[in-house]
Amino acid sequence: MEDAIQIDTRGDFGLWAIEVAKQIVADQGYELARAALDGSEDDVRVAGNALGQAITNALIEVFDGLTDGVSDE
Repeated sequence: MEDAIQIDTRGDFGLWAIEVAKQIVADQGYELARAALDGSEDDVRVAGNALGQAITNALIEVFDGLTDGVSDE
């Protein structure tokens, strides 16, 4: 999620969401699955929290981009 993209339509948002979801699942989902197979309860908890944080970060990133330049009136 390094490159800035422009989201003008629901379709653009949908494509962004698909790409971000694939990236998150590839990174964090793998770690969660690995922890579930080989790790302790703490490892699973940490990996699950990392997955949740990655999702939160992505949503906040797009929200911030959509509200950029909008006043707080």
